[in-house]
This record gives sequence, C-alpha cells and structure tokens, in this order.
Amino acid sequence: MRRLAGARPGRFALALAVLAVPLVLALLGPLFAGEPAPRAPSFTLGGGHRLGTDFVGRDVWRQVLLGGRSVVLVALAATALAYLVALPVGLAGALTHRAWLEELLMRPWDVLVAVPSLLLILLVAAVAPPGAVGLSLLVALVNIPDVARMVRATAAEAASRPAVEALRMQGESWWRMAVGYVGRSMARTLVADAGVRLTGVLYLVATAAFLGVGAAPDAADWAVMVDRNRTGLFVQPWAVVVPALLIVALTVGSNLLFDAVLEKKTAGAGRRRRA
Repeated sequence: MRRLAGARPGRFALALAVLAVPLVLALLGPLFAGEPAPRAPSFTLGGGHRLGTDFVGRDVWRQVLLGGRSVVLVALAATALAYLVALPVGLAGALTHRAWLEELLMRPWDVLVAVPSLLLILLVAAVAPPGAVGLSLLVALVNIPDVARMVRATAAEAASRPAVEALRMQGESWWRMAVGYVGRSMARTLVADAGVRLTGVLYLVATAAFLGVGAAPDAADWAVMVDRNRTGLFVQPWAVVVPALLIVALTVGSNLLFDAVLEKKTAGAGRRRRA
C-alpha cells in the first residue's frame, strides 16, 4: 500500500500532463489565434507557417488553436446532459416500489439502445443537420439509456441494504435516501463510469465531426482537420498528425485522470476501514 500511495502523485501528474496540452489549446487557443494571414498554396511547409498550410492554404497552427474548443465543449456538454437526465431517472427507478413506474421510467430508453449511436446521429443529421448545440443534444440522448441503466443497477444494490430500510422506517424523505445515502454509496462507480463515458463521448463527437455532422466542411475543428487534410498526409503531415494527436491526448488524459481519482478514493476508503 505504501508503494501504491507513493505512485499516486506520479499518476496524477502524468494524467494532468497529458490532458493539459489539448485542454489549454482548446480553451485558451482562440485568444491567441490572432487574425488570419493571407492564404498560401495548399499543403506547403515553411513560409512563416509553423506547421505548414492546410488543404485550402490556411495556417495549420492557427486552425489548431481554434479547433479544439468545439470538440471539448460539445463533449463536456453532452456528458453533463446525459447524467443530468439519467441520474434522476435511474434513482427513481431503483428506489420506487411501484413496478409500473419503474417500467415507465426505464423501458422507453430500451428503444434507443437497439439503434447504434452513430447510426442514430447520422439518421437525424440526414433529416435536419444539427449545429454544435444539436450535436450535444444528440450525443447526450444516445448516452442516456446506458447511464440510466448503470445508475439504476448500482442504486438498486445500495437501496437493498438495511440502512435504507432503516431510513424508510424513520420517515426520512426520498431526497435524503436517494442523495444522502444511495448517491454517496454509488459515487465511486459514477466516477469510474464518467471517465469511460467522457472518452466514448469524445470519440463519438470527433467521429461525427469527421463525417461532417455538427461542423461545417471547412470549420476550424480538430476532427474536421483530420478529415479534410488526409489527402495531403504524405505531402504535409502536420495538418493531420497534430489534431489527431491532440484528440488522442484528450481522450487518454481524461481516462487517466478519472482512473487516478478513482484510485485515490479507493485507497482512502481502505484506510478508513482499517482505522
């Protein structure tokens, strides 16, 4: 345990180091992007362009500075919306004693589970192309069923404990049982799921943007940059490699950070039990 505790700060540092670069570029990059320079020939290196030019002659470094905010904000918004809807649905389904209410809360989401996430997004986009807000709502919608089922299963296990029955007999409110006890009992599971979920959401958002959903074909977006510049990969690779590496760093760093947080919580709970 001593070795594990000593390694934990290093794991946090690694997670933060991996995550810091794409996050800083995504959130602060637009502040330093400056005005667009005159366009140069497509897929060229040098000429005052740090990372060369893209498929229409724009400065790649400026596009990198501008292209992360949409990916990060859409992914964070979609993840937050999914939990905002799924948490009360899952908790209510686990804590209710009315079978019809549980069926009413949980079964409609099974329809969405039967349809692949990306296929549903593409079908909706074919009818009404969404913007960034619409893409956030769509990605949140396809994640709600899985989150709700995970919350319900975890909450049902916690709700079956004698402590919850004791709270009921004492006349405690539903809110006190759901949040005060059941919610705290499932916190570590939620943290672990949030790390995996955010990684999946980032992948889905980037894939949707790569396919032209939620972003214009020439938008300053990391996923769009990978798609639009891949024809010049062997001529000017930085236009593809840099945004692709930033997306990978964002997903891997998020997962490492949530894993480190979960490890810390587990180690803290173990110390409290021994005490």
